[in-house]
Amino acid sequence: MVHQVLYRALVSTKWLAESVRAGKVGPGLRVLDASWYSPGTREARKEYLERHVPGASFFDIEECRDKASPYEVMLPSEAGFADYVGSLGISNDTHVVVYDGDDLGSFYAPRVWWMFRVFGHRTVSVLNGGFRNWLKEGHPVTSEPSRPEPAIFKATLNRSLLKTYEQVLENLESKRFQLVDSRAQGRYLGTQPEPDAVGLDSGHIRGSVNMPFMNFLTEDGFEKSPEELRAMFEAKKVDLTKPLIATCRKGVTACHIALAAYLCGKPDVAIYDGSWFEWFHRAPPETRVSQGKGGKA
Repeated sequence: MVHQVLYRALVSTKWLAESVRAGKVGPGLRVLDASWYSPGTREARKEYLERHVPGASFFDIEECRDKASPYEVMLPSEAGFADYVGSLGISNDTHVVVYDGDDLGSFYAPRVWWMFRVFGHRTVSVLNGGFRNWLKEGHPVTSEPSRPEPAIFKATLNRSLLKTYEQVLENLESKRFQLVDSRAQGRYLGTQPEPDAVGLDSGHIRGSVNMPFMNFLTEDGFEKSPEELRAMFEAKKVDLTKPLIATCRKGVTACHIALAAYLCGKPDVAIYDGSWFEWFHRAPPETRVSQGKGGKA
């Protein structure tokens, strides 16, 4: 078996600060603020305009998605992704570093990391510790919007990193893949409601295992070590040598599972893009498990 050399999934705040100071942000290195917050809490774009990593562009997850889909935050087309990231000055030769401003240290950044990878881009990293630690450590910020020269990006969808409703449904019978849900335990069990949701009960896909994404991060907002992450998968009897699908509410925090597995040397975790939101609206009732409302979601 040929051991695949994996591109570094994380860069440190120190490394990025040195790169910014050395004037390396440009066609070869692009920095993206991928923050998103629930409506009525914080305003991501407004906060970006007030302060961000010098040279960073705002990656708007609401723009870079399939707007025609009835489901939440579904992947855009190859052409849609290519046009969007090209407008941010990103080519196929760019090292992309993604961060967000969430208090946890990381929330939406792993989704954008996975989006680049699913569209064939290898050289992408998450800023370990996020903007929270960038600020805490006193690194420079600016309110100056970046105006990168547009670039040409060619997107090629890697279908092995993406799973559809039909594939997850088939997997209930074939059990070819392990299925891991990254939501908080109460939402997985169906004992706590889905936030900001109308007509969406909580619960989980039959046969899925729960690994809340917050547990992959330290209290300070950094990714836990590969040794700690490996022990977490082992504790849940998730075998990293076997195929794995990650799911959540809308395909965002599931990407934390993909990132954690990648840091353990497993780069092939697939994301069920529609996740619980699509499953709840499409799947047979007996495939939806909940401890609330009489046992079925």
